[in-house]
Amino acid sequence: MSEPLPPRHVRLRTDRLVLRRFTPADLPAVTALCGDPEVMRYIDDGRPVPPDRVADELLPSLLRAYADLPDGLGCWALEAGGRFLGWAALHPPSSVGLEPERRPDHLELGYRLRPAARGLGYATEAATALVGAAFGERPGTERVVATTMTVNTASRRVLERAGLRHVRTFSVDWPDPIPGSEHGDVVYALTRAEWAGGTRRPAADTR
Repeated sequence: MSEPLPPRHVRLRTDRLVLRRFTPADLPAVTALCGDPEVMRYIDDGRPVPPDRVADELLPSLLRAYADLPDGLGCWALEAGGRFLGWAALHPPSSVGLEPERRPDHLELGYRLRPAARGLGYATEAATALVGAAFGERPGTERVVATTMTVNTASRRVLERAGLRHVRTFSVDWPDPIPGSEHGDVVYALTRAEWAGGTRRPAADTR
């Protein structure tokens, strides 16, 4: 039986998920996630992240962010029944194409999910919970934004189910384009007013 997580390590709980802080012990899980070609198909250069880069750069940056970012922001491990499913993130806007949204009252949503965990509603559940936390816990948040490739229809459906809507398509002259990049990327967004006026899903238990 696994030891219960310290309360400060749990970001929030939903009906099926626990979103918790990463720890150094998560290195094998993060390496497998980011080393999966299917996971990385629409991310960055479309290539799996080498294990040494995960160990030396990626995971340490995720861990530092808990201290560097305001409380409640960062990248969180997704678990269901103790099984690692991937991650979900909420942080200040950083993606290419979000220049108009790089404001202190905007937050960016993101996630990565293992292929075996897809199609079961986990991504939507996690994204919806973080959108609720963005507006429900942080009075200064006025907009939640997200980006993905135009051809990434599965990710676009997740964003739509979480309440975001397509607001813009943009193109970037990538130095190493991947298949589908010729169709551009999309920005999705949800404002506080839209969130408050819509039909909310059941609230998650936060921290």
